[in-house]
Amino acid sequence: MNVIQIVSGVLLIISCLIIILVVLIQDSKDEGMTSAITGTANDSFFGRNGGRTREAKIAKFTKFAAFIFFGVTLLVNILAVYKK
Repeated sequence: MNVIQIVSGVLLIISCLIIILVVLIQDSKDEGMTSAITGTANDSFFGRNGGRTREAKIAKFTKFAAFIFFGVTLLVNILAVYKK
C-alpha cells in the first residue's frame, strides 16, 4: 500500500463516521399527509427562514460530507485502475 491509498482510506473512514454522526443528530421530519390534513404548514418564521436554523446547517453539513465521501471514493477507484 502506498501513501495515497492510506490517506484516502483514512479520509473515507473519517467521512463515513462524520456522516453517521450528523445523520443521527438530525431531527426527523414528520411532513407528508399528516401535515396536509392537520394544516400545519411551514408558514412560521422558522419555516420561511429555514436556511438559517440549526437543522438547516446540519443538513448542509451532511450534504458536504456526503460529497467528500463520494469524491474520495471516485478518486480511490480511478487511482486503482490507473495503478495497474
